[in-house]
Amino acid sequence: MTALNPLTRAVALACLALSGSAAMAQSAEEPIKEVVVTATRNSKSVDKIPGAVTVISQRELEAQYLVADDPSAALAAYIPGYAPSRQKMSSTGESLRGRNALILLDGVPQTNPLRGGMREGYVADTAIIERVEVINGASAMQGMGATGGIVNYITKSPKAEGTTQSVNVRMSSQLRHDSLDWKTGYTLQHKSGDFDLLAFGSVQQRGLGYDGKGRPLGIEAVQGDTMDSEGTDLFFKIGKNFGDQRLQLTVNRFRMEGDGDYAPVDAVYATGTPTSSRPGRPEGAPPRNKVETTSLEYRHNALLGGSFNAQLFKQDFASLYGATNTSTFQDVRILPVTKLYDQSEVVADKYGAKLTYVRPDTLLKGLEFTAGLDYLRDRTKQWLAATGRTWVPTLDFTSLAPFTQLEYEIGQLTVRGGIRHEDAKLNVDTYTTLAAYGNRLVQGGERSFTKNVKNIGAVWRFSQNWSAFVSSAEGFGLPDVGLVLRAVNKPGQSVDKLFDMEPVITRNNEIGVNWRGAMGSLGASVYDSRSKLGTALRVNSAGIGQLDRVPTTVRGWEVSGELRASKQLSAFGSYARTMGKTATTAGAPMDVQLGARSQGPDKLVAGTNWQFMPKANLRLQASTLFDRDINIGRKVNTTQLEEHFNGYALIDLAASYDSPWGKLGIGIENLADRQYVGYYPQSVNTNYPATAGQKIDYKDPSGQYAGRGRTLSVSLTRSF
Repeated sequence: MTALNPLTRAVALACLALSGSAAMAQSAEEPIKEVVVTATRNSKSVDKIPGAVTVISQRELEAQYLVADDPSAALAAYIPGYAPSRQKMSSTGESLRGRNALILLDGVPQTNPLRGGMREGYVADTAIIERVEVINGASAMQGMGATGGIVNYITKSPKAEGTTQSVNVRMSSQLRHDSLDWKTGYTLQHKSGDFDLLAFGSVQQRGLGYDGKGRPLGIEAVQGDTMDSEGTDLFFKIGKNFGDQRLQLTVNRFRMEGDGDYAPVDAVYATGTPTSSRPGRPEGAPPRNKVETTSLEYRHNALLGGSFNAQLFKQDFASLYGATNTSTFQDVRILPVTKLYDQSEVVADKYGAKLTYVRPDTLLKGLEFTAGLDYLRDRTKQWLAATGRTWVPTLDFTSLAPFTQLEYEIGQLTVRGGIRHEDAKLNVDTYTTLAAYGNRLVQGGERSFTKNVKNIGAVWRFSQNWSAFVSSAEGFGLPDVGLVLRAVNKPGQSVDKLFDMEPVITRNNEIGVNWRGAMGSLGASVYDSRSKLGTALRVNSAGIGQLDRVPTTVRGWEVSGELRASKQLSAFGSYARTMGKTATTAGAPMDVQLGARSQGPDKLVAGTNWQFMPKANLRLQASTLFDRDINIGRKVNTTQLEEHFNGYALIDLAASYDSPWGKLGIGIENLADRQYVGYYPQSVNTNYPATAGQKIDYKDPSGQYAGRGRTLSVSLTRSF
């Protein structure tokens, strides 16, 4: 494993010393503050949820966003099993416990499982997020896509009576040419009795980044980059209480688009130079994300002895990728071979409803009954925007899912279990494939499935501060059928014979223990996540892409905690070990380790928070990713499975001060100015010989992306 550098060791030792002083300073039996989450479909204390649940508070988010205005970086810092951030618009490789995470915004699904474009990481401005609720491990509580867990971004709401306005300005730079990032936002909050309103608008411009050696970072011109981009967000939330009832409307309109001022420069192995950038305009329109989310929510807290919640939602998602002259896009009827540049766009429109009714003390005291019904209509396609050609036809998906949950609380024991019945169908019209696949006419058709997804678990609060849990929960997702449909190259094919619509069912078995007290918190869990029918894209002897259903198992353990020596001084830390395996083909032994596309490396995060003045706070954090060498000499056909990753440690610093002019924040990312290539590009883009670990060349010299060097950020928020 990678040795920690001296500064990282100092941070870790400081945490250990602080832990000892906290243990001596306070009793472990002091009262605890209840933490409530809503991602379970109704408000529930974390001490009554059988599973590993994490809530990232607004204070923690603000500290992380001082360092980097990057949602996935915050998840990687606070969620032990979350893979490292790509620092790109694309989130490929950003998994949760070796599986996919279902991303929600106030309960509205943002993930696109039918044709995964891996752009769901940027759907809202970080400034509107109040907290993040994360359910680790497979779950069907919020529908499909949560085979690794649920990440629910909860937006802000007015808390205090009256009207307040605030203006925020954030700037970051590496003190080099064109490295300036800036963002300004305005927030209006009003609360008067039963009425409340929050409105927010922001504009952001991001410059070019540089690595630890002062070289320009490589622009991801096709998949999309956050560098050399601009973004806007308009957010509006209005609510009205009517006694025990509430009606609330939320609208968010988010845009992020590249400026197209830089072109990528391939990596050079002989000199050890990673992918870089140069001034120049790539072909086509720059990559962009357009996301519009609307939610209308009604709550009744005293309906027939229980509470009722109804949510109607709509989400429009469009993700444009950069232009390329790949052979897949060529068509001599349009331009000669290699002359045709085109760019794909994933368009996904969703609407649906979520109904939930919860009644405590049903039939007997302590028995809570929950019932609900979810409806989802998802229409997703992938087309070539420059020429208007169909690449993936419209996938018209409809799901209707009733569910019920029972929870029985007797003394210090809570037992919880439930079932969700998923009834879904997918319709695809007749379409013609691209010229690269022979302009094949594929007959449309319908595929469907029904499935019961179950969960059961228990929590035992065996003392005032200690609890233990055991759980077994299933999550389900769909195979990415768009990958198969777009690559049909033989005549006489039809949708109803091209792929298996059977969902990917993942069962997560987990045991854990938690301690929470006035002096801090500590949690540890061990899990085993299995899917008998996973998915792997293969090309059969007839030249038709098919989804082989191969089993996948992910085992791991996690520990995280915070210890407070005093109100002014605390330490925090986490460690995650993830071990995933699969098979090369259906029926083969499960002796292949999951690659960087599916899981992250072992990860250690440690740091301290210090309120060194009444209105000033300092946060020092070190993150270490450990070496990973897998599948030595293994391959499937011509696909190389061997991966090597040389780990690294990064240190970040954040400070804030409540000045007379507003709240001032200062952040330094990569304090030691460490030169490194990120986990994902380092693992998947380098070829290796079958014996040792000596690099011989790059699989993709345009994808050897280094990480950001030392970056200074300054922000000021003034309220009036």
